[in-house]
Amino acid sequence: MSRKDSKGLFANVLGKLDADAAPAVPLRSNSPHLMKVAAGVRQLQERGELAERLLRDADHIVEIDPESIQPSPIPDRFEIAYGEPQLADLMESMRTLGQSTPGLVRPVSDAEKPFQIVFGRRRLAAAKLLGIKFKAIIRELSDEDAVVLQGDENSNRNDLSYIERCLFAHSQETAGYDRNVICTSLSTGKSHVSEMIRIASSLPRDVVLSIGPAVDVGRRRWIEFEAKWSAHPEAGKVAAAALKSLLPESTPSEVRFQRVLDALSKEDGTVQPSPSREIVSKGIVFAQLQHAKAGSKLAFTKAVPTGFADYVASRLEQLHDEYLQQASSTHETRR
Repeated sequence: MSRKDSKGLFANVLGKLDADAAPAVPLRSNSPHLMKVAAGVRQLQERGELAERLLRDADHIVEIDPESIQPSPIPDRFEIAYGEPQLADLMESMRTLGQSTPGLVRPVSDAEKPFQIVFGRRRLAAAKLLGIKFKAIIRELSDEDAVVLQGDENSNRNDLSYIERCLFAHSQETAGYDRNVICTSLSTGKSHVSEMIRIASSLPRDVVLSIGPAVDVGRRRWIEFEAKWSAHPEAGKVAAAALKSLLPESTPSEVRFQRVLDALSKEDGTVQPSPSREIVSKGIVFAQLQHAKAGSKLAFTKAVPTGFADYVASRLEQLHDEYLQQASSTHETRR
């Protein structure tokens, strides 16, 4: 990478907006599409404000002992990405030219190590292996700002595989981050984030880690994989047997993925889905409810407008809370 001034580099990473751009006029519309566009504009404005804060005094780059920097609590890569073979080219570049692009860290209190990495994790790992100082900018950041910038680095570089993005989304969900924060960190919408979290929560983490990042395996094939996994009565045993003869260190991740998918797809290993229940309104079937081992699924038919599906999705959290309250009341009454 050619040497650029630090402000230019951070502008590329953060997608800095033109500071002189006129403020967007709020859209007054009930159109779901226009509302999504407006939400996207607001996210970009928020990122621009955050980027401006980070870029202020960005020429103050310091050198930090890598051992004084702790990892992010929300992982976004497989650990194999930080191995010496995977970092060989970066290490050679840093050994010859130095670290041309600074990372970003934030100070943390009440911790064994005084700093936490926000982005530049591969550069930090390479610095550790080389035994040199890590160049970084230090900034006070909230948890939400830190995770958004962490995701931004990977999104702008198209750095993470699809399954890594799924695990990143799921880790944020587990840590209690708001869906809006998760969407911003991955630069995508709520429907895609929900899909990513569903896939990551449906598949055992140890199996996914055994398969690896599978960089060349995209969304469609992981959806197929999750469907096969959820339908198979002994998916765990099948996956373990398929992976038994394959060494993660020497077998490409894509090959391991395909081996497990092929095993799950065999006819003698599949089961018939449980019968679905049709939901009818005014004589028209508008949805089907199916209970399966992996969980229940509600699928709307083509006759249902997307606006209604969005409306139902917006009410699910409230309906779930009402159900829990009713179930709790019923339990107390029986006692």
